[in-house]
Amino acid sequence: MLLTDIGTLLTSSPGICGGRVRIAGTGVSVRRIAGWYKLGLSPEEIATEIPHLTLAQVHAALTFYHANRAEMDAEMEAEKLESDRLEREHGVPKNPA
Repeated sequence: MLLTDIGTLLTSSPGICGGRVRIAGTGVSVRRIAGWYKLGLSPEEIATEIPHLTLAQVHAALTFYHANRAEMDAEMEAEKLESDRLEREHGVPKNPA
């Protein structure tokens, strides 16, 4: 029986995804997975949306998110506020026609 060390499913590297934690071997950040999860997608739906990921990889990302939820939510909220500010400052419409 071959067991997977779940610690090998996530990684971070300077210069890839801004150094944020991501799924090993991909450019998919934990933040991206967490964002879809927060929109209401299930782990199975996320794995369907990003077909090169396994369900185990999605669950590993969500485990990291839940273990670091306060910090990650604060970071994602700060990024959203900055994005909103820049859109207002530069007159970028929210829903361009």
